[in-house]
Amino acid sequence: MDYKALDSITVVDIEALGIGSEVAEQLHGRLGEIIRSYGNDTPQTWHHISKRLLCPDLPFSFHQMMYYGCYKNFGPDPPAWIPEPENAVFTNVGKLLERRGKEFLGSSYIDPLSSFSSFQEFSVSGPEVYWSTVLDEMKITFSKPPNCILQRQFSSPGAQWLPGAVFNPAKDCLYLNENRSLDDVAIIWRDEGCDDLPLKRLTLGELRAEVWLVAHALNSMSFEKGTAIAIDMPMNVNAVVIYLAIVLAGHVVVSIADSFAAREISTRLDISKAKAIFTQDLIIRGDKSIPLYSRVVDAQSPLAIVIPTNSTGFSMKLRDGDISWHAFLDRVKDLKGVEFAAVEQSAESFTNILFSSGTTGEPKAIPWTLVTPLKAAADAWCHMDIHKGDVVAWPTNLGWMMGPWLVYASLLNRASMALYNGSPLSSGFVKFIQDAKTTMLGVIPSIVRSWKSTNCTSGYDWSSIRCFASTGEASSVDEYLWLMGRACYKPVIEYCGGTEIGGAFVTGSLLQAQALAAFSTPAMGCSLFILGDDDSPIPQNMPGIGELALGPYMFGASSSLLNAHHYDIYFKGMPRWNGMVLRRHGDLFERSPRGYYRAHGRADDTMNLGGIKVSSVEIERICNIVDNSILETAAIGVPPQGGGPEQLVIAVVFRNPDETKPGLDKLKQSFNSALQKNLNPLFRVHRVVPYPSLPRTATNKVMRRVLRQQLTLEHKTKL
Repeated sequence: MDYKALDSITVVDIEALGIGSEVAEQLHGRLGEIIRSYGNDTPQTWHHISKRLLCPDLPFSFHQMMYYGCYKNFGPDPPAWIPEPENAVFTNVGKLLERRGKEFLGSSYIDPLSSFSSFQEFSVSGPEVYWSTVLDEMKITFSKPPNCILQRQFSSPGAQWLPGAVFNPAKDCLYLNENRSLDDVAIIWRDEGCDDLPLKRLTLGELRAEVWLVAHALNSMSFEKGTAIAIDMPMNVNAVVIYLAIVLAGHVVVSIADSFAAREISTRLDISKAKAIFTQDLIIRGDKSIPLYSRVVDAQSPLAIVIPTNSTGFSMKLRDGDISWHAFLDRVKDLKGVEFAAVEQSAESFTNILFSSGTTGEPKAIPWTLVTPLKAAADAWCHMDIHKGDVVAWPTNLGWMMGPWLVYASLLNRASMALYNGSPLSSGFVKFIQDAKTTMLGVIPSIVRSWKSTNCTSGYDWSSIRCFASTGEASSVDEYLWLMGRACYKPVIEYCGGTEIGGAFVTGSLLQAQALAAFSTPAMGCSLFILGDDDSPIPQNMPGIGELALGPYMFGASSSLLNAHHYDIYFKGMPRWNGMVLRRHGDLFERSPRGYYRAHGRADDTMNLGGIKVSSVEIERICNIVDNSILETAAIGVPPQGGGPEQLVIAVVFRNPDETKPGLDKLKQSFNSALQKNLNPLFRVHRVVPYPSLPRTATNKVMRRVLRQQLTLEHKTKL
């Protein structure tokens, strides 16, 4: 749509959006005042429009008229949010730079806003000083301090972080100090269907007691230190307590998403060699009861500790050898309230095994060391400005990295975690965000898209939100403009990283202007390289597009895999830069002329569907056997026109094109049914496209990139 410049907008234009004449006159008058003070098309003009003119009750079409009218001739990356100097000095990083900016940056230091980019560069060039400072700011404790912050390895890429340190991150989640008391609220939650009842709260004192009891119960099971123990359940209070208890007791959490089918559960249990699993009987979503324990049983899991969903008992008889949650805790009922002595270990010890799909079809098993939780919390401290008094919500699951991230990002920073036991797409969740007075709300674009389409946020007050954060998939400008408008134009901090990193490599900052659907900075401690056609990095700070590579020295990043060769996956065949072998990531990234970054999907054959990275091979394995008429398939993630998450397209080759074959709509339904049953219930096929044959290399490998280019071009041509 072609929007008018602001000074060309009339009262009639505003009325045409469904706004009454009296309100339209008022809006037009205030708009004129802003234009006279700040100009017709400057970032300051938009800043004052968003703060003084717009509110959630006005039609979104009016928000669009103002935004696109202001930036009609601005070019790419117009800032949707601008930091205010008077607020910047009160952020975590702002306060640190005000105290020590000249110490870090010398005479070049100006102020937190002007010097943030230099500080980010300092975090890369001076990791010893940077990470020592941030760990002190977060009050991380060590029973034995590290010998140094970073020990570079010359025999292989990467580095050892905090060598010699002995500590336990769960202990610090529960730790008391002069700024934290037993009465501080650690978790706020509500169950779906109880939306008009008071919020439930768990204080730090209560959380400590519950975690200690579960840790004592684990101790009574005689597990050896470092035993792998799985969690397959929704992200609720019990799951958080169990997670912290496993870590506190010196064991390793195996993260399994509660949406997985039995086969996927079994694969992850086998790879991790888990000796036990915590789960619950059913998952309640609205009026639906979704079996979970039965899937764990079908996966032939080891010992299961099962939490009943209903007060009346279990929906099925427990398997021989499995025990109920209550029986598990009764083993140590005499130890209730007795502090559990945290099992502290060396920094390189494993604390969590998570899974990320690779291109081979088998999920990569990625161990988090004790350092990785500190990376997650430090990202939140720096980029989302999380601190004591904040309430942090992010609908997620412990099976994905953002679940453990949420635990550490909130509790290590002395903030409260907000959990809603139900669908994040409902008005109940929206009301929960209001009632909990959430200050940082994390999202994925598909959730925002649903809120916008159903308008379920209407009538609710999200003014307590200081910032949003978004991860998991590509976002859309219009959808995130709408999202910002629900909270009186608070910024969206885009956050892109990976399970193997424990956080982000590129993100945003409250000390920088934020453009919609874009990243404003490499994450602290991270360096980004966009590779040109010759696989050499293009000059830093120059615009361009290409495959993204990362500097090898990233705090908390993986250095091993359980079921693959780490070097082969992340470093083999990568170019060198200044004597360092760069680390492979696999996304196509663009750096714009104004210095923002944008993601353009996967450079390999792994796609991102609704925030879940999955390999083409996994999908094709299932689709190939849906119908006997199918010879082969290729699964392709195609970005939609206008931005947003990839859409799944299945290219299909039939055995005999002349014979009767199922219709494409029927085949699409069959593919959806098979994928949702055997892989993930969240996956959806957007369309099915028949091909006489698939393009292949000389070595007979399917060229999915060629198909992706063809399908993307075809989609644009049809529009």
